[in-house]
Amino acid sequence: MTDVPGPGAASDHHDRPSGDAIKVWFRFVPREDWLPYDTEGLWATTVGADTAQVKNVPFLQDGVAFDDVVYYETDADGRRWSRRRVEESGNCTIRLLPIPSGPLGRSARAVHEKFAPFGLGGEVFSEDLPLVAMNVPADANFAGIKQLMAAGEEAGWWFAETSCANQRWRDA
Repeated sequence: MTDVPGPGAASDHHDRPSGDAIKVWFRFVPREDWLPYDTEGLWATTVGADTAQVKNVPFLQDGVAFDDVVYYETDADGRRWSRRRVEESGNCTIRLLPIPSGPLGRSARAVHEKFAPFGLGGEVFSEDLPLVAMNVPADANFAGIKQLMAAGEEAGWWFAETSCANQRWRDA
């Protein structure tokens, strides 16, 4: 069963983490010339009465990273909607979309292999859209990862973006 609210909602492309998990939904304005979704559901673990720790890497939602804690409100249908981030984990989120005509083709696996030396993990949106969302841990080599992102764009491997950054990332 897919937990998807409404016609503009993103399909549930996230892997459910082990253990007790709840789904927290995020609303955003869809980007022009991008996926037509206006919501994304992320798995999370309960931290307090109305707070949860994110346990997925966001494909679409900006400004939130794996292990961040968010405050949510529950609607009349029992759906939990994120209202704001209340605690940063120090992690960052990057997204990479392999260029089909580039040297890596449409291979999400090849993208993961390029970042393997940094120990990064993440998820792939779908086989049809091999968008890779990666968690960059707070103690990772931010400068090296940013260099690889830029080099891969220059080499035509992928389109890259940073969707959640902190000051350490910006300074790297």
